[in-house]
Amino acid sequence: MDKDFTLSRRAALAGMAAMPLIGCGGASAGTAPAPISAPPPAAGPAGVPQPGLHALAAKGGRKFGSAIASSPGNPAAGSIQNAAYTAIIKGECGLVVPENEMKWQALRPSPTAYTFDRMDEIVRWAQENALAVRGHTLLWHRPQWFPGWLNTYDYGANPVREAERLLTEHIRTVTQRYKGIITSYDVVNEAIDHDRNAPIQTSMSRAMGSPEAVIDLAFHTARAELPDAQLVYNDYMSWEPQHLKHCADVLRLLEGLKKRGTPVDALGIQSHIEMFAIDPATGVGPYAEREWRRFLDEVTGMGYRLLITEFDVKDKALPANIAQRDEKVADFARRYFEVMYDYSAHLDDVLAWGMVDRFNWLQGFDQARRADGQEVRGTPYDSQYRAKPLRNALATVITAAG
Repeated sequence: MDKDFTLSRRAALAGMAAMPLIGCGGASAGTAPAPISAPPPAAGPAGVPQPGLHALAAKGGRKFGSAIASSPGNPAAGSIQNAAYTAIIKGECGLVVPENEMKWQALRPSPTAYTFDRMDEIVRWAQENALAVRGHTLLWHRPQWFPGWLNTYDYGANPVREAERLLTEHIRTVTQRYKGIITSYDVVNEAIDHDRNAPIQTSMSRAMGSPEAVIDLAFHTARAELPDAQLVYNDYMSWEPQHLKHCADVLRLLEGLKKRGTPVDALGIQSHIEMFAIDPATGVGPYAEREWRRFLDEVTGMGYRLLITEFDVKDKALPANIAQRDEKVADFARRYFEVMYDYSAHLDDVLAWGMVDRFNWLQGFDQARRADGQEVRGTPYDSQYRAKPLRNALATVITAAG
């Protein structure tokens, strides 16, 4: 869901000029740097348990990773400029994904300009530290997360052709820039209108005739540019009872993609799991395990792979006591990951949406705010960069899965 992209930051990004990508190893401007691979396990920095989560996940053929930002001039953010934060990322992760820096709001200040500065910074930093990079996202198909100009864009006398040109140019520009570096993309993110139980309408879908036309073109364009990449539809459903309707909507979308031959390889399950109430039988949030397994069975039965793309935990219903709350967060996450790892034959990479509480987007998300005003403690490390029971619960499940 990752809705922490602020208007002030959007304005700042829009004012930056585009810069050429500078690769490692002396690659010249405009030349894609060489592909990177996951680093071998190494001794971690002080305070980061070893082996790290990525080293544990790699035994099962997966990468463990996290979202990260770039915040030039601000070394106190969840970004590559923060040495304490990057120590955790380097100790725990083999993979990073840009938190906001690849979204249209960040890359496209206007129909004719691109600002790759901050995305390039993340890629350079990842290469310097032998970390793989995922792409997020080539199209966030929701009007509120379009740049303002795209919502009011004049598609002219031939709107279908102009919308197709705009979308394909964007996807080609981004994927060509990072070809050989990024091999897994969230091609389309959150495309469902839950009031209509159908894909959402945008300026682009109205120009092209339907949301499905936009979604299909995005995936076909990405496949043409990256024939061997993993192309992912990413959405925020998870296993709570309140998400059952959302799961049904996602299944319909995936079924339609399959019937139309749209080249989608995997479903990205954001996994922003939530405790907005407490089930007295378990002491943690209610979860619909049987229905969730049925959903995963349907998805994998259609041939789609699975990724956990944006994991964190909403702890709104838990007590204020930190020790008690951390244990319940860990327990709830352990239960969820045990179910997900039951699908290990279909499960690929696992990513947290940030590793330290203070930088996690949930701190600014109204639906996650706690009535007592305390921080949401939904990531593996607390705001003092200390590993929490949640980190240990993840390590336990990943280790058990092999």
